[in-house]
Amino acid sequence: MRTFFSLLGQLLQYLRTWSGIGLLCLILSWSLPAQAASDINPQLEKQVLQIIREHPQAILESVQAFQQEQQQKLKQARQGFLQDLKTNPEAVIGESPTTGPTQSKILLVEFSDFQCPYCAEAHKNLKQLLAKHEGEVRLVYKNLPLASIHAEALPSATAAWAANRQGKFWEYYDALFTNQKQLGEALYLDIAKNLNLDLDKFKRDRSLATPAIGKDVQLAQKLGIPGTPFFIVNSPTVSGVIQPPDLQSIFANADSK
Repeated sequence: MRTFFSLLGQLLQYLRTWSGIGLLCLILSWSLPAQAASDINPQLEKQVLQIIREHPQAILESVQAFQQEQQQKLKQARQGFLQDLKTNPEAVIGESPTTGPTQSKILLVEFSDFQCPYCAEAHKNLKQLLAKHEGEVRLVYKNLPLASIHAEALPSATAAWAANRQGKFWEYYDALFTNQKQLGEALYLDIAKNLNLDLDKFKRDRSLATPAIGKDVQLAQKLGIPGTPFFIVNSPTVSGVIQPPDLQSIFANADSK
């Protein structure tokens, strides 16, 4: 907290430039805990509010410029990701689990959360489409556990990651979505037993999963992914972000190429 107020004090000096005003406005928009708000120096707060009252248009313009800059960065990040999908897919895939042939018409990257009901619905449709277009699609799974709203999102992701270490990710993936309403420790162990996993290794690997899942989350943040499920595709007909309902038409169009 001390770092925040130190930064705010420095920004007050920087506010002699227009860009500093906009930056301060953004900082003031952060949600602070009640205790932090009560600790703000009244004189400092008065100075900040005075600056806002005296320069409202400059603040608005600065915020708009900041938003445009962020949108440009997001656009560049997504363009770079799509280019890598085309020219260097293995770099994009990394250590993420995949299913389907390496050389396929369609490369589909899924960002998902095992506790997300929309992801479970998308999984049903996707599974049917993959069966119908067997051998034509390579699916890559990336974790995006929405832990702030789904208590079992991260535990289920770590369990699936551990299953992947024993070559059973996709079976575990199917079982988690099929039994989504029962997510919890008992289910994670039952699935592992049913898949004949080495339970001691499974438990050890779960404790090692967080860094790998964190990389997926960081990538999602870089790409500005707002929620789950989220799909990015590279195919003969489409390259970019797609919605689950569009998958069928994309797969069908790729067949005609």
